Amino acid sequence: MDSLYLYLLSALIASMVTALALPFLRRYAGPYLTDKPGGLKKHAAPIPVVGGSAIFLGLAASLLFIRLTTAFPSGTLHALRGILWGGLIIFLLGLADDFKKPRGLTITTRLLGQAAAGLVLIYYGIHITLFDCALLSYLLTLLWVIGITNAFNLLDISDGLCVSQTTVCALGLALIALPSEFIYVNFGACALLGACVGFWPYNHSNRIKTFLGDSGSTLLGFIIAALSMGMGYSQHSNLGFLAPLLILAVPLFDTGFVCLMRLCKGKNPLCGSNDHAALRLMKVGLSKNETLLLFTVAGIFFNILAFAVTKISIIAAATVYFIAVLILGMAALFLSRIRMKG
Repeated sequence: MDSLYLYLLSALIASMVTALALPFLRRYAGPYLTDKPGGLKKHAAPIPVVGGSAIFLGLAASLLFIRLTTAFPSGTLHALRGILWGGLIIFLLGLADDFKKPRGLTITTRLLGQAAAGLVLIYYGIHITLFDCALLSYLLTLLWVIGITNAFNLLDISDGLCVSQTTVCALGLALIALPSEFIYVNFGACALLGACVGFWPYNHSNRIKTFLGDSGSTLLGFIIAALSMGMGYSQHSNLGFLAPLLILAVPLFDTGFVCLMRLCKGKNPLCGSNDHAALRLMKVGLSKNETLLLFTVAGIFFNILAFAVTKISIIAAATVYFIAVLILGMAALFLSRIRMKG
């Protein structure tokens, strides 16, 4: 069966299962899993937080169906199994956090659980391979997994923001990996893309609005972190290995900016506050949809740059990275001048 057809099929199955599961999850699990208004949360009524459950079901169903109908190349199933087992840990950890809201799990518990999921990836051979020293590679892998997982969690502060960035990143990973032998990245990215498309309308609906919850936002971040370590970015450029920083530029920028602003105020960077980039843009007059559009366009732009640096010379790639840093630096300077209360 043609590979492109299978990639499209995996996206379609994930999208359909996610979308079809949501009404049932809203009805039967929604009353027990809700995000209540208060504090930094401005929604008027409790909202079901079952998006993560639907997305996990969509991902698992898609990859299971493809597995049962396809002869995967050697190593593909092994890697996908590692991503699903690690993803299950992250999902259950986030689900426990959602159940315990508004207090949630302790920061230590969440970090230890995320580290355990990172160790599962390492066990299944998914890790950063920049260094000859295995210990250094493994430590950097854990840092990357925990960082990206929490970056997407921090990004989930406005309708569509987290899921849109996941969609853009998954599409970028799929397009960069498509011509290569990194089959599990292709299938994983396409399934994730489909699951996000299936959930997204519910995140924007007024009548059946559904939130991702920590179980959803951290799951999305973990899957993206895992997939981003599974490709050979430096086949054409020696600086291509930095491409994941561009693929994930928007979530990384938001996390870095938020942490910096909180530290400058003497606050714990791991505790919630209203100093996100998106909230600052809304403070100066942008609507939620305009902010979402701006973030999406920015994500697409940086993913195009990521694709470019995997194909061009080292000098050209260095120029692209310099321009990207310059743009993000100017954005940080502009945003930092917007005063936020609290």
